Amino acid sequence: MASNHITIKVHVPSTREKSFFFLAGVIMSVPMAVFFEAYLDSALSGLSTIVATIISVALIAPFVEEFSKAFPLFYRHGETQRSIVILAVCVGLGFGIVEFLEYVFLLHVPVIDRIPGLFFHPASTAITAYGIATKKTTRYYLLAVGLHFANNFSAIISPVPISTIIVAITVVIAYRLYTKTQETIIPDDYAEVTEVEPA
Repeated sequence: MASNHITIKVHVPSTREKSFFFLAGVIMSVPMAVFFEAYLDSALSGLSTIVATIISVALIAPFVEEFSKAFPLFYRHGETQRSIVILAVCVGLGFGIVEFLEYVFLLHVPVIDRIPGLFFHPASTAITAYGIATKKTTRYYLLAVGLHFANNFSAIISPVPISTIIVAITVVIAYRLYTKTQETIIPDDYAEVTEVEPA
């Protein structure tokens, strides 16, 4: 009978790999979110503006955006808990920068109003990544979605003050989860890791 014990070398993401995941946030996550949100906007076109905005921006966008940011992270082999969270920050930052540029240059939103998003997206993606790392993906994905909902809803009703507090809370949660990660391999479901070689 074949043994299912394996030895895995700890993977530490290089600058090149971090850049790849940053670009994944730009090239893959943003278009995925834009596609679904554009489809949703057309489906809600018969509703009043405020109702359509609440449904689209506050209710649906958090599910779509948090999933689209987490999607590149499911490529992971021999990742440690810590490295998957670091890669998540790269994806979220790529997504956040493109969203920042879209709002500032296409929608003419003041720069100061969009700066919190540069912190929110990396942090919320890190929260989902912690779930991936600890095999509790749904729980932490829904936490990220809930924070995203609170952020977007507060931005609709009271643009900056409440939203900034929610962003700060999200960053603190993400940082606390990051500090709980370890340089231990995320095992797959078919093999038991019995030995880990340092990088």
